Amino acid sequence: MPKQYLTVKEVARLLGVTPLTVRNWDARGKLTAHRHPMNNYRLYKVEDVEELVKEFEISKVARKVPNTPTVGPEKPMVRKLKIDIL
Repeated sequence: MPKQYLTVKEVARLLGVTPLTVRNWDARGKLTAHRHPMNNYRLYKVEDVEELVKEFEISKVARKVPNTPTVGPEKPMVRKLKIDIL
């Protein structure tokens, strides 16, 4: 029977982040924690973790693809400094 729930440490190891990051995602609502009835530890559903991984993969692809195509060469931004001497 496959595992239905993962601990904070297991999720962190799978995603390559620290356990504190996993807890922060829980606090921000990115990942929903379920509590173990005996010890009140955080547990995460495998399906929820898989959804989070899919979101990460989609966001990585979205960052690589530009939003608007460039028509021609862009002009470099120039900043001018104006100094008034009294």
